[in-house]
Amino acid sequence: MRKQSIFLSFICCFIGFALCAEFNIMDHGAKADGKTDDAKAFQDAWTAACGSSGPATIIVPKGDYWMGPLKFTGPCKGVPSITMKLDGHLLAETDLNKFPSGDWVYFGWIDGLTITGTGVFDGQGASIWHLNDCQQNEKCKLLPTNVKFMSMTNTVIDGITSLNSKNFNFGVVECTNFKAVNFKVTNPGDSPNTDGMHVERCTDVTIEGATIGTGDDCISLGQGLTNVHISKVTCGPGHGISVGSLGKYPDEKDVTGLIISDSTISDTLNGIRIKSWGNSPSASSVSNVTFENITFKNVNNPIIIDQEYCPGGACANEVPSKVQISDVTFKNIQGTSASEVGVTLLCSKGLPCKNVKLQDINITPSKGAAPLKSTCSNIKALYTGTQVPPPCP
Repeated sequence: MRKQSIFLSFICCFIGFALCAEFNIMDHGAKADGKTDDAKAFQDAWTAACGSSGPATIIVPKGDYWMGPLKFTGPCKGVPSITMKLDGHLLAETDLNKFPSGDWVYFGWIDGLTITGTGVFDGQGASIWHLNDCQQNEKCKLLPTNVKFMSMTNTVIDGITSLNSKNFNFGVVECTNFKAVNFKVTNPGDSPNTDGMHVERCTDVTIEGATIGTGDDCISLGQGLTNVHISKVTCGPGHGISVGSLGKYPDEKDVTGLIISDSTISDTLNGIRIKSWGNSPSASSVSNVTFENITFKNVNNPIIIDQEYCPGGACANEVPSKVQISDVTFKNIQGTSASEVGVTLLCSKGLPCKNVKLQDINITPSKGAAPLKSTCSNIKALYTGTQVPPPCP
């Protein structure tokens, strides 16, 4: 019934039915000249839409909208749904002193939001990427996320682009029934910590039809996830599609029910990966994960489980990871590797991986080098069908 209500609300607004309210940001004072701060026009349009008594649509026409932080929050009482028809090019402020909260565009505590159109969230990150020192400094100040979704329900994003984010492109946290389709992320391969989409502490998430090029994970899946489906993703440049990193902080929630399928990963630092830190402060688990129908093109570390994750190279990993990995399937995985090791299964000494299956794996060298090999520890994997490179002894 809820989905039907949202659909009817969208159709209603699309055809201009009288009960639907439209709020054009140009009517709220936006200049769209790329130099005037248009934040107030966006906030005023949101306040009006959130306060309306029926389905509401916010119209953002083509144009260049420069602004600092935006915060769109609910709940919107009496509003069954809000659609943001976004066709404009939003340009982020580059003065970091203007970002006290750590996010640029923030959506929170809203039920029934749809963002659709050809619009662009342009973080203008190139001017400040050199300030990111998080690989060397654990107490670093995180740069702003381009678009953050917090505690949302029944959310759809469709067709939009995130460009040159200062930090993560999209952050999705504590959301239920979140769907992102046909979107695009464009960052250069050397832009630091610019994950395409980071998801954590969420239930029922669909990511489909994305084209992601970035300087970190194309998609990163953090703690506390249930029922996440990812498909038809084109990834590269970047660090691949990752579950984790996990096990760094106390009381992390379990991850279960992930399907990553029908995707292509090209010219990336990693392919499909599960990663956890050593010295985990508390126990957690990753289970019921399937990677299926994945194609690699010149990818380093195509298939990798890494339970000694240490990106800075100076971690105290004397205590094995307390993240239990079980019931993981890699099925119908093919393509080319730029590294010598096609399959890496490095599991925890304290909690060896359980029930990891590899079926029909065919990964060959990208430049005709020597045959690839597999590396394994603390695991007894199950193999069926084609196995190239050959399994660990």
